[in-house]
Amino acid sequence: MPSKKKRKRVERPSIHPRNKYSDNPPDFAQLASQYPSFEPFVFYSRDGRPRIDWTDYNATRELTRVLLLHDHALNWWIPDGQLCPTVPNRSNYIHWIEDLLMSDIIPSTRTNGDIIKGFDIGTGANCIYPLLGASLLGWSFVGSDVADVALEWAEKNVVNNPHISGLIEIRKVDGGETTVYQEESQTDQSVSKHCINLSEVGVVDREAAASALFESYPGANKSYHGPSILLGAVKDGEKFDFCMCNPPFFETIEEAGLNPKTSCGGTPAEMVCPGGEQAFISRIIEDSVQLKQSFRWYTSMVGRKSNLKTLISHLRSVGVSVVKTTEFVQGQTCRWGLAWSFVPPARKIISSHVAEKRVLSFTLEGLQRQYSAVNVLQAVESFFCTSGASCKLNLDSFYVDV
Repeated sequence: MPSKKKRKRVERPSIHPRNKYSDNPPDFAQLASQYPSFEPFVFYSRDGRPRIDWTDYNATRELTRVLLLHDHALNWWIPDGQLCPTVPNRSNYIHWIEDLLMSDIIPSTRTNGDIIKGFDIGTGANCIYPLLGASLLGWSFVGSDVADVALEWAEKNVVNNPHISGLIEIRKVDGGETTVYQEESQTDQSVSKHCINLSEVGVVDREAAASALFESYPGANKSYHGPSILLGAVKDGEKFDFCMCNPPFFETIEEAGLNPKTSCGGTPAEMVCPGGEQAFISRIIEDSVQLKQSFRWYTSMVGRKSNLKTLISHLRSVGVSVVKTTEFVQGQTCRWGLAWSFVPPARKIISSHVAEKRVLSFTLEGLQRQYSAVNVLQAVESFFCTSGASCKLNLDSFYVDV
């Protein structure tokens, strides 16, 4: 009887290695002993471990406050009901953007001494990304929002930290005229013309990216009703290294309250958008088409892995040069990061002195029947050309010479 092949165990992504909490998770007992205001929220389980009730908003808010004070020297507070961020998870996002900026995926136009400048879409009352980015890495930020309460408390959180306040601008975005963005099917797009750079897609979701390479844009009926997100918020002539966003993940406020295991608060403006995160991020993509290289990197957090496939297809349809994805892990919570750029990727120089030629073969699974072997070869040729390689397609012999 043939032995069954053991499935390879997929290693779960871990917290970012540069994250302050990678090797030293928060010690609730120590924090309770140092900060009396946190002590009432800490209890001990049967195994003697200190814990907090994650469904208690006051407990999670106080934990965020003491972590920002203890580990980042930041004074911080938000009023009841505002979205309360988790510090380790938000730090992961900051460090991933740092990875993108340090990489040679796209050429850098910065000179030594230039301060990295970011744009936080919907910074909220918590203003967490500008505070962390400025305190950890010395970045400057524009944090935008439309809600008066969010703007008021974001400004307070900046002013209460004078050592970094000069690096952060809180900007009110005019609600302006409501626009409607409706995703449309792109059935006439050719595979070879709209090819994403698979080498730049994160290891977490290559399957979705590969599928997006050969599938037409699905055109899910998700629509965004609201003002432009970046257009109008970015001033004429402004240049940023990146933008980042913690989008409204849900389509209804009822959906937002379905997780009984956590209580992070959040107003409807922070949590809910018609069409959910897919529609909201799609609007950012449409704005990025207009702004193009005003940002070196456009990024957003994504709450549902299933949305990555559609969003990557959308990016392919508008002709971005590079796409990257990653996974953010904190405890049992998973989020995904999506990044794209219109900056042409750095061309990789391939030596003309090759000792020997190698013939590489591979198998592609999951392709839909309407795509022939020729389509596959054309997509492979487009992929290598986009990556800066010199290649030639030979349909008679059915190979690509790279």
